[in-house]
Amino acid sequence: MQRSEVKQQYKWAIEDIYPNDEAWKKDYDRASTMIDFSRYAGKLGDRDELLNYLKENDKFMMLVERLAVYAYMKHDEDARVSKYTSYNSKVGMLISKYSAEVAFFEPEMAKQSQEYLESLIADKNFSDYDYQIKQLVKRKAHVLSEGEEKLIALAGETFSTFKETFGMIDNADLPLPEIELDGKKVKLSHGLYGLVMRSPDREKRREVYEKYYGAYKSLLNTLTSTYYGNVKKDVFYCKAYKFNSCLERALFEEDVDRSVYDNLLSTVETSFPAMHRYIADRKKILGYDKLYFYDVYAPLVSDVEFKLSYDDAYDYVVKGLAPLGKEYQALLKKGHDERWIDVEETEGKRSGAYSTGVSGVHPFVLLNYQPTLNDVFTIAHEMGHSLHTYFSTKNQPYAKSDYRIFVAEVASTVNEVLLLKFMLGEAEDVNLKKYLLNYYLDTIRATLHRQTMFAEFEFKAHDLVEKGEPLTKENLCSLYADLGKKYYGDAIEHDYNISCEWCRIPHFYTAFYVYKYSTGIITAMNIANKILTEGDSAVKNYFKFLSGGSSTDPVSLLKLAGVDLTTKAPFEFAMKEFDNTLREFEKLMGL
Repeated sequence: MQRSEVKQQYKWAIEDIYPNDEAWKKDYDRASTMIDFSRYAGKLGDRDELLNYLKENDKFMMLVERLAVYAYMKHDEDARVSKYTSYNSKVGMLISKYSAEVAFFEPEMAKQSQEYLESLIADKNFSDYDYQIKQLVKRKAHVLSEGEEKLIALAGETFSTFKETFGMIDNADLPLPEIELDGKKVKLSHGLYGLVMRSPDREKRREVYEKYYGAYKSLLNTLTSTYYGNVKKDVFYCKAYKFNSCLERALFEEDVDRSVYDNLLSTVETSFPAMHRYIADRKKILGYDKLYFYDVYAPLVSDVEFKLSYDDAYDYVVKGLAPLGKEYQALLKKGHDERWIDVEETEGKRSGAYSTGVSGVHPFVLLNYQPTLNDVFTIAHEMGHSLHTYFSTKNQPYAKSDYRIFVAEVASTVNEVLLLKFMLGEAEDVNLKKYLLNYYLDTIRATLHRQTMFAEFEFKAHDLVEKGEPLTKENLCSLYADLGKKYYGDAIEHDYNISCEWCRIPHFYTAFYVYKYSTGIITAMNIANKILTEGDSAVKNYFKFLSGGSSTDPVSLLKLAGVDLTTKAPFEFAMKEFDNTLREFEKLMGL
């Protein structure tokens, strides 16, 4: 389908950002003239000058945000239009120039007296920036000189090469072969691989699994070198900014207590017996003598029909999220009716789904809707992101409106869990109930257990380099294989292909990111349970979190919703939820 064939109500209202490209160009030219922050250098000890700098910075960043979001949304409508690739590049150059221009800010602020900085935090004129200044106080010990900061800012483009190189290999140069599917020869792709892994055709799964990993293994030396370079880059930053480890630096940047990370790894370890049991159950249900990793996504429950048109699916999501209250439901309907969402799959459009926000406008969602149960959950997920953005921007000043990555997956997953619980309550068909329980188990396995395994892998890989050990394909594959056995148990065959899986994970090029998926789903499971068992009081507390933006550290924001990740209780609840769901599934399956 061509974009021109899509009805207007199923296209996002991108004109709410800019009515046309000419308006974008005018703002781009205006933003280019606004990069004049160096005139504040040496003046930040004067609170009036500092306040002017901060306000001017906000104005610039709000404008750049509009420019950037419009550019990549237009690009994502049709990647074949090179004009918008150019727009994205222009915004990137603008941001690089800005970063170098403001490199003086943190070093100069770090030189200010503790008394002066604390007086700013208490000053009502600086209330929009109090959390930011608190962070500056904490960072004083890690801020470099202005010259050093400027040098590292300029080097940022070079340091991003490892991630870019992996992206080029993974998306353009990976020698993926052709396969035969439905009687036609098609080139294997990442999306097609995921589709086949969920197919009931075991022989086709095995064939595609072998060919897919064969492509990665043919470039294993290059991928090892690329990942090793990325880890060395992380270690460089760690040492340059005077941290004891890469993990310490990553947690510091997110303002997350180390106990959260430790609680995750230690508590997930206690759930291994239940996970191993689920893998053994999968082997029994499928009736295989040996279970392989190309079997872990194979459907355990078949013949489940749940096809809804987009509008019917959206209405179903609104109904399923009723526990969040009428205001929340009204906002969901507003998003649908006022075209926040780009619905249809079209030629050249970016695959997948995402939500993005623009200050002063409203959130936007990209979908490629298909009438499947999975896509119904995708609507709930992406609108969770959007309404989190909506509440944060509505209730916080610009400087505090953008919530941290650490909490970014919470609202989206709360919606998914609430929708799932609603569907389980509504399900009269036993087969559908089995399917939903299995869907929940696989979601927890993939988002909680698997991402925690990834987190442990990257911690151990960074630890090796921090201790002066090189990373080789042998020690990386061995490390990954050992973790696979630990997390998945003996009911599955641990072949060399899966030992190489680490080399295809894009998130490893943004170190210590993946554990946030795990803490996100754990938090969401706890919040959803509170909403369903405590009602209005829990919803009010949840809305406090949604409205919090980055007004304080993310762990404290989650405490507003009644979840304290510095304790083991939320983690233990999630492990118990998995075990209880597994028991219910086993009972229905007659195991």
